[in-house]
Amino acid sequence: MSVAQRKYFTEIAALADKTVAVITTTGKAFNGTLIGINPDNMSLCLADAKDETATLVHRIFLNGNVVAQISSAEKPFDLKALANRLEKVFPTMVKLYEDKGFIWVMDKVKLTDRGVVEGSGPAADRVQRVYEQFMSEVKA
Repeated sequence: MSVAQRKYFTEIAALADKTVAVITTTGKAFNGTLIGINPDNMSLCLADAKDETATLVHRIFLNGNVVAQISSAEKPFDLKALANRLEKVFPTMVKLYEDKGFIWVMDKVKLTDRGVVEGSGPAADRVQRVYEQFMSEVKA
């Protein structure tokens, strides 16, 4: 797989659990939360989707053959900027796995866009504080 292909699938995967707008080849439009995607054929599953008449559908599965466009209004989480911030606090102890959506700190604390997801103790608490400070500045 080429670098461009990996980047493409990383970008698609980053849309998981985000609100997206999908336009089909038949002109239908849906807005909902992307909860599943098959990268082989671009088939999608949207949760709590609304069509252009505002009809709510709990789950809709769209075959990749009819997906013409997927767009997101949400700005993606800047994992790299968070890793740079952590590097200032924990020099040479931060590993960014952007394609997988997480950061390892000191090989024992795992951090995602949702905060600390693995690890405990004073180090994990410090990483969580850096994350919370970063998030408060991003939202400001």
